[in-house]
Amino acid sequence: MLQLPQQPLPAVHRWFGAGEPGTATLPEHVATTGVGDWWADHALTPRVAAVSCAGHVLLGGDPHSLTPGLLAPFARSRVEAPVRFLPVLGAAFDRLVPVERMVYVHREPVAAPRPPRGVIVRRLAPRDADALTELTSLTDDSAWIHHSWGGPSGLAASGHGWAAFDRAGRVAAVACGYFVGDAYEDVAVLTAPERRRERLALACVTALCADVTARGRTASWSCGRDNRPSRLLAWTAGFRLHREYVQYATGDYAVRPTRLPRPASHASV
Repeated sequence: MLQLPQQPLPAVHRWFGAGEPGTATLPEHVATTGVGDWWADHALTPRVAAVSCAGHVLLGGDPHSLTPGLLAPFARSRVEAPVRFLPVLGAAFDRLVPVERMVYVHREPVAAPRPPRGVIVRRLAPRDADALTELTSLTDDSAWIHHSWGGPSGLAASGHGWAAFDRAGRVAAVACGYFVGDAYEDVAVLTAPERRRERLALACVTALCADVTARGRTASWSCGRDNRPSRLLAWTAGFRLHREYVQYATGDYAVRPTRLPRPASHASV
């Protein structure tokens, strides 16, 4: 697919609804922050389009206008699309795994837990970028927490993150608006492995939710159906189930270029 400018044609936007919780806020987040990409099958008269950020992809439009070869940029991604896109998605990748997901919306106010002695919970500031980098270097799979903001500096300066800091200024836990829309902010949270079970994640999420409410928005929460710790934290923080849906984890791009037959040699007679 063609990668479009950060402000694509209005025709592209019509396929992505606004004002819904969960990863449905991704198009609004990309349009506002500039982090992520817009895609279409044609620059002037698109019939199918996509928006991507932090490994998440939303597809919309007419799948009959889409060939498997156009989906190559979305290998090893998490794709959300209407069921009508499944045939072309299945043809484009060597595997397509359905993942059951749940979206929660913040409904119940929860009192903030008192952090342990020596820990303070506050909004992230630009000066905290190095501390975020240190936190996400502890394990190989934790840098995802700031991918939707373009990196630790982007998250630290976003105004949409709250963190628990120890006496040494290290981040013990962080919660942030991962995808931020006009009506909803979808929450993500990460805790340092050695600081789990101290209710630091809950403290950060509670502070973030109060901040989201003060902005006149509602916090939402997205996670896999089989992610019991995440679901438990969401419930404890006052989130209640809104809907369930299926996301598709793509594998490697599987379409190979068609080889033209080798021209036959013509022997002289």
